[in-house]
Amino acid sequence: MKEKSTQLPNEIKINLQPNKKIYFASDLHLGLYPRDKSNEREKLFVKWLDEIQPQTQVLFLLGDVFDFWYEYRKVIPKGFTRFLGKLCEFSDKGIEVHLFTGNHDVWMFDYLPSEIGAVVHQESIKVDINGKKFFIGHGDGLGKGDWGYKFLKACFTSKTLQFLFSRLHPNLALAIGHAWSKKSRLSKGISEEFKGEEKEHQILFARDYFKNNNVDYFVFGHRHIPMDLKLNENSRLINLGEWIYSNSFAEFDGSKMELKFYSKYSN
Repeated sequence: MKEKSTQLPNEIKINLQPNKKIYFASDLHLGLYPRDKSNEREKLFVKWLDEIQPQTQVLFLLGDVFDFWYEYRKVIPKGFTRFLGKLCEFSDKGIEVHLFTGNHDVWMFDYLPSEIGAVVHQESIKVDINGKKFFIGHGDGLGKGDWGYKFLKACFTSKTLQFLFSRLHPNLALAIGHAWSKKSRLSKGISEEFKGEEKEHQILFARDYFKNNNVDYFVFGHRHIPMDLKLNENSRLINLGEWIYSNSFAEFDGSKMELKFYSKYSN
């Protein structure tokens, strides 16, 4: 399989207003079995959103927000009312909300942009915030190797296969999707082990990318490992972890980027 080059859109520029901050979170996996734990997690995340709202200018959610999501033209998955309502509130107050598709919720289309006003990104993006260069994305399928996963993702993003899947009745399609997601997560586990700097695809990708590009912060999700790694004197890689055990997020105040943890609770 030929390695696909990373094609990024024109850089987004954000001028951070005084006393405002930018927040990043990833991998909520809302809807993950068991459902009662997912409901607890949704309420906790909404509580966090309530607390950060007054000082938030932009909110980035870096994928796998939902454990499974598929939009039909006139049907969306039920649930997540508190979370979606809170995003609407952010948007109504003029707070930018950016949602990235992950490997569990790759099938986001026009519902969240049209109903919430969120910006949905299917790929990684470059962002300039007060002169600091960010490379932001879910973090899956980066760099060389991992061909099995990349083949699977190519299937998921195939317009032909999406069309065929859409021919299924929503009840059946969502049942298949949730069963697949549950089996995948239970087989791999929630917490993942760090493979070492020479084997982690995100780290290898970042080291190769900044050879020809100026990046201050690489910000990813996907790996479920809260991590703040110094790549060189000017560049850091931050993995946002997840909201199943770690409840981790990142905060940027215009000059300082910090990986933080919200009040942990027992699952």
